[in-house]
Amino acid sequence: MGVRMMKSPEVALFVTCLADLMRPSVGFAAVKLLEDAGCAVSVPMAQTCCGQPAYTGGDRAAAGAIAARVIAAFEGYEYIVAPSGSCAAMIRQHYPALFDGDADMSSRARAVGGRTYELITFLTEVLGVDTVNAEYQGVATYHDSCSGLREMGIKPQPRKLLRRVRGLELKESLEAETCCGFGGSFCVEYPGISQRMTDGKIDDIEASGADTLLAGDLGCLLTIAARLQGRGSPIKVRHVAEVLAGIADDVAPVGEG
Repeated sequence: MGVRMMKSPEVALFVTCLADLMRPSVGFAAVKLLEDAGCAVSVPMAQTCCGQPAYTGGDRAAAGAIAARVIAAFEGYEYIVAPSGSCAAMIRQHYPALFDGDADMSSRARAVGGRTYELITFLTEVLGVDTVNAEYQGVATYHDSCSGLREMGIKPQPRKLLRRVRGLELKESLEAETCCGFGGSFCVEYPGISQRMTDGKIDDIEASGADTLLAGDLGCLLTIAARLQGRGSPIKVRHVAEVLAGIADDVAPVGEG
């Protein structure tokens, strides 16, 4: 694995709620990728949800209280890395605004946010990782999640590393940037619209000829995987970190474990 930096960066892993509760292998894959890149990785035990559900639901008081706990748990680390574009965007882009009128907390939020990265972006743009020691036999297409793409600019970074995975053929779908229908509470509040969006996404994935769907946000992956199973599709769903870390064959696809 090619890395530019000589110093061992001190990284705190923000595991995310969904990875912790639904897909721990994503966290283990993230740790492996970071350690292979020469990082000293810690997983703060005091971490909790990033507060995004409360924030998008309009409960700024609850979101601010959660954010304050996250800031306290992570502000002593050189870098904060999350295997999720949406959680990283919440911390990096939205935390400071939660503390308007509180100069001290706003400053702390900006400091933590400025050191927070999505996993694959951190590997490629901060550490200069340009290859991985991984193998995956299959044809994959990549879904660009809304928050990761539009708030964090995540698009070329995962594709750069996926092209270095032995045995993997990467195909682009026409609607790679189209929402999957998850949208946090959106899929609960508007299930009919959400399902139609997911079905359109699956039609596009199937048209690509891929046998595997990859993405960097577990909410998207769980939503698409559930609908794929409901339609009887054989397409496998995996988090990009699992493939890049070379552990995908050791765990069942998302939604099947």
